[in-house]
Amino acid sequence: MDDSDIIELFNKRDEKAIIEAERKYRSYCRAISNNILQDRESVEECLNDTWLNAWNSIPPHVPDNLRMYLAKITRNLSFNRYKSAMAIKRGGGKISAVLDELEECMAGPSDVESDLIMKELGESINQFVHTLSERDCSLFVRRYFYVESVQEISAKYGITESNVVVSLSRTRKKLKKHLEKEVYLV
Repeated sequence: MDDSDIIELFNKRDEKAIIEAERKYRSYCRAISNNILQDRESVEECLNDTWLNAWNSIPPHVPDNLRMYLAKITRNLSFNRYKSAMAIKRGGGKISAVLDELEECMAGPSDVESDLIMKELGESINQFVHTLSERDCSLFVRRYFYVESVQEISAKYGITESNVVVSLSRTRKKLKKHLEKEVYLV
């Protein structure tokens, strides 16, 4: 079923929308959540919450790209579940590594005063990502949106892990300069 047809089912409040969205995007959303949580039960709970959140948000929101809309919901739910779990049991892991890598480019939570600033920051990062070469953009998105490991990225692109690390480091430095220019960092 076409995405526009699925969105139309959501708009009509037809429960078949959930069935069709899940059928089409379950594997994709599961991969995103699993990269973050790496726990089958938690992933399944996030997927169920994804379909419910989509149901509750469409309408009034009508996404331009259903696949990315569901990916964002899944990613945000997975990160929230991860943060919750880490508040209970402090520990390391892949998410901590990803967040540590990006920390050098981002302002701390106490520096961001409102949701509006966060939205503008997100738009600025999105603009930055679109200035990257196709390869650098793919590496950056795979690492920091899909939370893939350096090893996974290396295998997908047929390049060394060292090459991935260096490329990501250079991109983070460019992002930092971009954010400083945009006055998100001082």
